Amino acid sequence: MSNRDPDENGWQTSARAWISRTGDKGDFSREHILDGIMLDKAISHKPLSVLDVGCGEGRFCRMLKEVGISTFGVDPIAEMVEEARSRDTHGTYLQGFAEDLEFDDDTFDLVVTYLSLIDIDDAGRAIAEMVRVLKPGGRILVANLTSFSTSSIPLGRKICKETGEEFRPLGLYLQERKDWFEWDELRIQNWHRPLSQYMKWFLGQGLTLTYFDEPQPTGGPKIRVERYQEMPYLMVMEWQKTL
Repeated sequence: MSNRDPDENGWQTSARAWISRTGDKGDFSREHILDGIMLDKAISHKPLSVLDVGCGEGRFCRMLKEVGISTFGVDPIAEMVEEARSRDTHGTYLQGFAEDLEFDDDTFDLVVTYLSLIDIDDAGRAIAEMVRVLKPGGRILVANLTSFSTSSIPLGRKICKETGEEFRPLGLYLQERKDWFEWDELRIQNWHRPLSQYMKWFLGQGLTLTYFDEPQPTGGPKIRVERYQEMPYLMVMEWQKTL
């Protein structure tokens, strides 16, 4: 385990609030937009071993386990790992940072990063580690916030003086930065990075992009669906390691 402070981005002090609000179904983004496509993509390749990087309280690991896929979970926050173990007593959950994965080379058929890249300070190094532990021919499945949304979220919604319509302005889109966000008793830092930076990291590892989507909601409260369609903020990517 690294000597780094696991609470450097606020997740340690926010862990209990996150666990309380998330539950087994997850939030709107997970339950109604990402879960279906992430699970379908994971299952489609029939992986024998999966690593979930930034697994949190282990919700997606349990989803994979329910369809018979063996999954390891890694998270830097002790309370998250303890909660994952308590909900899945036969699962394997380890405390650790994505930038220093304690696994041998070529271990997993599939590596998942489910809305965790935005929390990782050295995401380039973390991606290199994911590639290292991935078997040749294996896949990295990514769910992330779109860069347009991470650029605009700190500025909030604005009103056009001419039309009265709401809009979200971009804020220094090409400049990487991390900002504090507070909601529902959580206070965490998320990174904004332009999409080009993520693409450079994955392409720089010699990976091939095999899937990309900005998925639509499949259900949920009507007002949440309408808001999402005004400004979609989620994307899914899949990358393959060469044989």
